[in-house]
Amino acid sequence: MNKIKRSIGVLPLLLFSLLTARAQDDVYPAKPYAGKLFITGGTIHVGNGQVIENGSIEIDNGKIVKVGTDANAPAGAKVVDAKGKQVYPGLILPVTDLGLKEIGSGVRGSNDFQELGDINPSIRSIVAYNTDSRIIGTLRANGVLLAGVTPEGGTISGSSTIVQLDAWNWEDAAYKMDNAIHLRMPTFLVRPRRFGGGGGGRFAGLQQPTDPTKEALAKIEEIKVFFREAKAYNAEPAHKETNLKFEAVKGLFTKQQKLFVHGDQIKQMLVAIDFAKEFGFDVTIVGGSESWIIADLLKQNNISVILNQLHALPTTEDDDVDQPFKTPATLQKAGVLFALNDAHEETRYRNLMFNAGTAVAYGLSKEQALQAITLNAAKICGVDDRTGSIEAGKDANIVVSGGDILDMRTSLIEHCFIQGREVSLENKQTQLYHRYMTKYGLQ
Repeated sequence: MNKIKRSIGVLPLLLFSLLTARAQDDVYPAKPYAGKLFITGGTIHVGNGQVIENGSIEIDNGKIVKVGTDANAPAGAKVVDAKGKQVYPGLILPVTDLGLKEIGSGVRGSNDFQELGDINPSIRSIVAYNTDSRIIGTLRANGVLLAGVTPEGGTISGSSTIVQLDAWNWEDAAYKMDNAIHLRMPTFLVRPRRFGGGGGGRFAGLQQPTDPTKEALAKIEEIKVFFREAKAYNAEPAHKETNLKFEAVKGLFTKQQKLFVHGDQIKQMLVAIDFAKEFGFDVTIVGGSESWIIADLLKQNNISVILNQLHALPTTEDDDVDQPFKTPATLQKAGVLFALNDAHEETRYRNLMFNAGTAVAYGLSKEQALQAITLNAAKICGVDDRTGSIEAGKDANIVVSGGDILDMRTSLIEHCFIQGREVSLENKQTQLYHRYMTKYGLQ
């Protein structure tokens, strides 16, 4: 991201070197698989609500050719026996700092997720994406095969890119470049901290009172002026001078890109709807914890939602304690296109499928919950023509599990394929498991 980095000193740099020296240096990206591949005998969850018992998938040079119950593998073809197992589309993590943030605090040299300044649409997260991140391997081992790598900071943070999680470098990883521009909506109210008596520290009483609504409206007008100027600039047939910021949002006006608006409050989402109406943008809400309140309005305006974190406390103290778990079913009932995400810093995004499993306990069917982390996510991210479901013509991004992938007790990923390549499920955690199983003679 062409970020200006400060000197981090000798000691932190040495620490970072020690931490990463033995990261996963014996785990390599899979080689392309040329030829026929068959996955046979499994229960295929297509990703669009359809389930095929004792199904088979025919793959040719990384593309799905046929899905059904009558595939016959010719002699010499590679066959994966999935009898008694569950077969799913590769899961998609739609918004994440994966590959941009390795160690959250203490080692700044491992982080490159934020740019200086407030309006940075020309910043591209993909050029900072680190394919050697330890975290990537743990996601693959849980069935997450694609992710939307997203910049942070400022009001307009820049563009995200969809990546596949088995690559040598960011050029190999890029699956759909610059799919969305990210706008972080200013807050309309400052809620007191849930724990700690409202926050603010010992100098809280000395702070000057502010009007967050007035400040938010001023910032929104500033953003609108930027987009109005960008619209006028991009309508011109030729330019004497190139404006990189205006050039970066051209795709929003042609609908080649989406505007991902980050916000949880109702007023923030109402402003996002206003943006869609004034500029004709294809808008997706990221966060949306209060989206259940205006679900019908979101549907009427064709606004999609990425629910950022299901395993969380409710937004306000007056909400039901289980409201985050019920919100997916409310959006589903209203007909809103939505996807689920996992932005938890401690679990580092590995609970995506279990977020979906929780939604099943609160009103979604299993296939609806699966769709929220596969096909729905692909539609919102603009890659549903290539992935998100197990259908002929799409890339063979496929997961084979020994049990229900949404259930923490039974999910056991046995095979993962990205574009037909069977990728390694080894990662730092599995390496440590084998190390200490060997040490104590438990292998």
